[in-house]
Amino acid sequence: MTDQIKKYRRIGMIVAFLIFALDQATKFVVIEILHLPAKGQIELIPFFNLTWAKNYGVSMGFLTASTDFQRWALVTLTGLIGIAVWVWMYKEKAKWDIIALAMVLGGAMGNIVDRARLGYVADFADLHVGDFRPFLIFNVADACISIGVVILLGRALLIREKKDDKPDQPG
Repeated sequence: MTDQIKKYRRIGMIVAFLIFALDQATKFVVIEILHLPAKGQIELIPFFNLTWAKNYGVSMGFLTASTDFQRWALVTLTGLIGIAVWVWMYKEKAKWDIIALAMVLGGAMGNIVDRARLGYVADFADLHVGDFRPFLIFNVADACISIGVVILLGRALLIREKKDDKPDQPG
């Protein structure tokens, strides 16, 4: 393993931790300082509000956990997925794939902590144009997971690694 790949992995872990910290900090601000759960909504600018939502499921409300057993099963499942992403990130050699996986990992950690601590994921970011909402209400973790996945898909579909043009030399 080259020193460069080790450096990328260290950067990846720092990115994952920073995303986790930013996600938890924004949730603390909207819950504890702005008291968004009690207010329901705070209009910030014409196309962006803070709107309180409890997400008991995963992406787009799938796998909704309505009992304690389902909640902890979902925590376990998402924790296992987080471990798989961490292993993939550790084995990955491409810098931008490592960064994208770090974004997914940091976001996953933020949402796992919410689900374990609160019983749901705290969502609050409400991007809209008038009454049209192109996204569900989300949080920093959700945004980072989505961006990380888009980077991974884009790189997988659009970017091909350059192969060595030289034929193999007999050794």
